[in-house]
Amino acid sequence: MKLSLYSLLLLCSSISFAQLSVQNDAYIFVKNQYVYVTDDVNIDDADSKLYLRDEAQLLQGDGATGNSGVGQLSVYQTGTVNQWSYNYWCSPVGNNSAAFGNEDARVNLIDDATGIPSIGDPFGLTSSADAAFVGGYDGSSSPLSIAQRWLWTYQTSDQYLDWVFVGATGNIKPGLGFTMKGNGTSDTESQVYDFRGKPNNGTITNDVATGLNTLVGNPYPSAMDSAAFIHDTDNQATINGTIQYWEQDGNVSSHVLQDYIGGYSLFTIDEFGAIITNTPAVFLTYDEQDNVFSLPPGPGGTGTKQASRYIPIGQGFMVEGSAGTPSVPATVYTRNSHRAFAKESDGESYFFRNSNDNNTNTNANTGIQYQDNGLSIIPEDYKRFRINVDFIDDASQYTRQLVLNFHDSATAGFDYGLELIRTESYNSDAYFSLDDKVYSGQAFPFEEALVIPLAIDIEQQQPLRFRIFDIQNFDDSQGIYIHDNDSDTYVNLRHLDYELNIEPGNYTDRFTIVFTNQVLNIEEFDTTALTINQDNKQHQLSVQNPNGLDIKSIEVYDVTGKRIIQLNVDAIEDNYNLSTLRLSNGVYVVNVTSQANTTAKSQKVIIKN
Repeated sequence: MKLSLYSLLLLCSSISFAQLSVQNDAYIFVKNQYVYVTDDVNIDDADSKLYLRDEAQLLQGDGATGNSGVGQLSVYQTGTVNQWSYNYWCSPVGNNSAAFGNEDARVNLIDDATGIPSIGDPFGLTSSADAAFVGGYDGSSSPLSIAQRWLWTYQTSDQYLDWVFVGATGNIKPGLGFTMKGNGTSDTESQVYDFRGKPNNGTITNDVATGLNTLVGNPYPSAMDSAAFIHDTDNQATINGTIQYWEQDGNVSSHVLQDYIGGYSLFTIDEFGAIITNTPAVFLTYDEQDNVFSLPPGPGGTGTKQASRYIPIGQGFMVEGSAGTPSVPATVYTRNSHRAFAKESDGESYFFRNSNDNNTNTNANTGIQYQDNGLSIIPEDYKRFRINVDFIDDASQYTRQLVLNFHDSATAGFDYGLELIRTESYNSDAYFSLDDKVYSGQAFPFEEALVIPLAIDIEQQQPLRFRIFDIQNFDDSQGIYIHDNDSDTYVNLRHLDYELNIEPGNYTDRFTIVFTNQVLNIEEFDTTALTINQDNKQHQLSVQNPNGLDIKSIEVYDVTGKRIIQLNVDAIEDNYNLSTLRLSNGVYVVNVTSQANTTAKSQKVIIKN
């Protein structure tokens, strides 16, 4: 059925057409539902409009005609950052044109949503005004003004200098993403943007190249299924399967590049859309109860934002190419077959934002369940855990999170859709490695004999800590150990964090994740029986050992990693005392090691003399 409209049509339920034409001064208003059109949408005349409101979306089929018209589709999306921070965007519309097919976008296709209920506009959702574009650093929200200097695209590069300025009027290829800073000064700022133009449709392509990033996104006025996008046969041959979402700390009130605290949250998904594998951006950290807390300026610890299966309207993200070269690029595809009707309010997609902004625990259509902390729950035939690696120095503390998946279908090689390839790292960082690629997530078939190297880069001498959480589908009795090959120490991370002070260097074979304590005939320490206390009145550090554990040494380190005290133990005693009278006031780390080096207890103490 082809439908031509010359008057108002209000849609209250989903409806399908073979073709859809809006003419003269008519408009279609769609609220909280979707319209499906098999072939083309023609918004013919300048006064013709198609309004998508209250999460309404437009989906299209496999028709090859292409959309046309000099009228406008209008769709809202809400930015989630303040004036100091970037959102990554991808326009769902292009320039108006009577020709069939997609057109380049411009940022000035964005309008200010000014709708106020009135006689002519009872919903208060159809009127708008052109957004203003200003030359300073900061925009404003009412009336909407956008700072032009933060509008950039990025294609097939790994260099910061290769961002391309587009401003308000520069042409942006369909499907190519762009950056834009928000408005206001609150870290929880939001701004509604009204995208108006010809709706994008059909197969859209952009260039990618091996080892280089391209900023792309969802180019449609509907949600997009990340599983269909990542596992598209053509995309499997040209991208590494990891989507990179930018997150920036809005509490840093600066436009100076060197002050930015931000990074990429990594996301991938299996081909059936059931297994989400993700890690957060690095710039905040977790406390011992895995609650996020703020830190002094620095690279920061771990971000707090999450992505879901469905990519919402307007969302931009980075992909890394795995084929082609800078001179002969390959192609990444988005297609109508990737499109889906998924509403942010249902928890099925959301424009990249804090996980606690959405309270749903199950996505209605996907069946994916989520924990209270926003992390997805995997099926019973999978196993998973995450490792938090904390880097601590005088100026800052930050956490790199790594994730390991286990399933019989996984291999010793690269498992597309289950593993996370990372393109950014800090001078002090943690990662897995395979074929000269840096990974934040890997997958293996589980067996107790597995040995998984965990690489650490250290720029300066500092305390280092390994912690585990989000353990799923492991038996309670199954140990998960960090093995320090230098000291031959095994620490069961399910019972104890592993802390040490470490010298600068590139440690590719010092630390491994293993699942058995490989020292024979030695029972693991019951570290809960050890108590470490600092008595500042007596200037004395005590280690109480009521169960007669076989202790090898007690060591005290300062915050620079320098060993201040070492007591080599040659007899089992109930209590060990060390004088701290000559130590300077400050924070110290106490390490207790067993005779068999099977485990150690580490604890911070504060000395005040």
